[in-house]
Amino acid sequence: MAKGSDGSGGARAMAAGKLIVAWVALLWVLEAVDQASGNALDAFGIQPRRVGELVDVVPSAFMHFGFEHLMANTLPLLVLGFLAALRGVGRFLAVAAIIVVVSGLGVWLIAPAGSNTAGASGLIFGLFGYLVARGFVDRRITDVALGTVVAVFYGSLLWGVLPTDSGISWQGHLFGLIGGVLAARLTAEPRALGEAKPAWH
Repeated sequence: MAKGSDGSGGARAMAAGKLIVAWVALLWVLEAVDQASGNALDAFGIQPRRVGELVDVVPSAFMHFGFEHLMANTLPLLVLGFLAALRGVGRFLAVAAIIVVVSGLGVWLIAPAGSNTAGASGLIFGLFGYLVARGFVDRRITDVALGTVVAVFYGSLLWGVLPTDSGISWQGHLFGLIGGVLAARLTAEPRALGEAKPAWH
């Protein structure tokens, strides 16, 4: 293997690892602050269909209702986030932004009145959808293979989009998944106007 390509891949993996570890570390710091302040940061959750709550669409993805809630999200976010970020930090940030906004707006629109929703699970579902869809959008065989592995190991996540538990935001999960597929399309490798789809590679 050429030294340049190996170094490039190693550098991307290092950047992806640093980014997602820093992201998760921030979630833990925020939850520690929340606990120390008597759950003051829970106010950044989304309460549906209140215009003033639209400003919490993004912050809500960084807040959790207790360490148990955060712990459940930590490992899948580390794994899926790292895999998604391997294609570049800039692309990952764009993907994450799309997912967070779509998931948050979905919660704001259809979550039950009086509820308060926060957590990284919408992003997790979105990253799952993004990783599964990305290979088909970019027509990369290696990404299709990666998406298949992700589907095998994390396919049980899909049960979370069903309204089976009133204590879980299936709305955030569902719209996060939709946001991930949308992000795969919106961040696809650019083509010139009128250019045909690339061959599988």
